[in-house]
Amino acid sequence: MKKNALGFWYGLSLLLWWAQAAAQTAPRNFVFFSQERERIHDSTFYRHPGVAGAQITYPWKQLEPRPGAYDFSAVEDDLRFLEAQGKRLFIQIQDVTFDSQYYAVPLYLRTDTAYHGGVNSQYEFAEGREDQASKAGWVSRRWDPAVAARFHSLLSALGRAFDGRIEGINLPESSVEFGDSGKWYPAGFTCETYRDAIRENMRVLKQAFPKSVAIQYANFMPGEWLPHNDQGYLKSLYAYAREIHCGMGGPDLKVHQRYQMKHSYGLLREMQGAAPTGLAVQDGNYSHVNPQTGQPVTVPEIYDFGKTYLQLDYIFWCREEPFYTRDVLPFLKALP
Repeated sequence: MKKNALGFWYGLSLLLWWAQAAAQTAPRNFVFFSQERERIHDSTFYRHPGVAGAQITYPWKQLEPRPGAYDFSAVEDDLRFLEAQGKRLFIQIQDVTFDSQYYAVPLYLRTDTAYHGGVNSQYEFAEGREDQASKAGWVSRRWDPAVAARFHSLLSALGRAFDGRIEGINLPESSVEFGDSGKWYPAGFTCETYRDAIRENMRVLKQAFPKSVAIQYANFMPGEWLPHNDQGYLKSLYAYAREIHCGMGGPDLKVHQRYQMKHSYGLLREMQGAAPTGLAVQDGNYSHVNPQTGQPVTVPEIYDFGKTYLQLDYIFWCREEPFYTRDVLPFLKALP
């Protein structure tokens, strides 16, 4: 085939791709800054026409250093700056860490006996063996009524201050790792009490933010592994989300990744029209190998999978280099 004919067909296929993409509702694209909030002042971000705004993580301990004493000054500062640039703010409230050197919860939770330590370790198990456990961060005692009451008060206070002013708010992923045997289960924890606690967080979050978008990240649940060990925990969260119109999402936008496909991805597709959905492109996702092609994914592939297959309302793009500057920003700028 002649070179000009190849060019014609390539151009035609590109036009058809754009036409198909334009016919569907496009996700809103946010840049995920984690806790590096000062980086929103980078002009390559705030002057970028394809980016709707910033997703910023605020740890619980920053927002409530003492019981009932809230400090939302960082959120106010970020919101003020972003509004001046015509951008929107999406906040993530962090009550979990993935490094055992750091805590996300306030000191008072860890020192007042009423909160039973406030946090518990989660673990990594070498080759899946529970006799070879190592600590892998700290998660708040979400299932503990005393800890949950403080967290719900925080969400309510945030709602009074920011509902309708910010684009949205999300809670961290539902996945925690305590093993399966019960040996490493924290005091008071069961898979059922944990499921119920996540549901209650969703209810309080949605009640606190009826105007802004409210999203619970729900990717995996302890005590089950789909499809062969389906206890209904994750599915019940998505069913409840449809009932109360709470948004759902999660970390890791991995094109056709087997584990996510068997867990949250199908459930997210079913949320279409019931409530907003969103996924975060995390560090490492840009290097993910598409199992259907055997090749590393491209940014257009990630976007198309999120838009066309998952029908997401939001995509949160991390700033992993060189992908962010080289691939993500130019792609978002070229979107119609």
